[in-house]
Amino acid sequence: MTDKDYLLDTGVFVEAHRRWYRQDIVPGFWDALLHFREVGRLVSLDRCHAEISEGDALADWVAAAPPQLWMSTVDVAVANRYADVMAWANAGDYFTDPAKAEFARGADGWLVAYGAVHDLIVVTHETHEAERRNRVKVPNACDQFGVEWMDTFEMLRRLEVKFGWEP
Repeated sequence: MTDKDYLLDTGVFVEAHRRWYRQDIVPGFWDALLHFREVGRLVSLDRCHAEISEGDALADWVAAAPPQLWMSTVDVAVANRYADVMAWANAGDYFTDPAKAEFARGADGWLVAYGAVHDLIVVTHETHEAERRNRVKVPNACDQFGVEWMDTFEMLRRLEVKFGWEP
């Protein structure tokens, strides 16, 4: 087992908010994120922050979260690796043009680049799909660039997070 730190994809926040860890039901999930940010075990990116839309409880949580949660992608090494990631995604005709354009607009390529430069585990709800052509998946790009990745549940297991219920 590795003791690397974690880099969270936008989907981790969005899926938790919408499905598994709603703030009014599992506030411990959100407290755990803040705790592990405070002790230096997890971060996300400024570009993920920008992908979270305003007007709901998740946006309120994001606005109140410590700014240290959102790492800046303004870094020469990250930008250079991002260029490599984008060159890979755009090479040839494996991915469709709309898939390439979507990948270029979002935070996903930046996650892979930042994770590669800083040796972080990318945490995403996406799964590896080797044959997928109409979307550039984060795990596929991670594998291409030697970046470890996992889902939220595995991260919580490795961090030994437990949620308890009290009557």
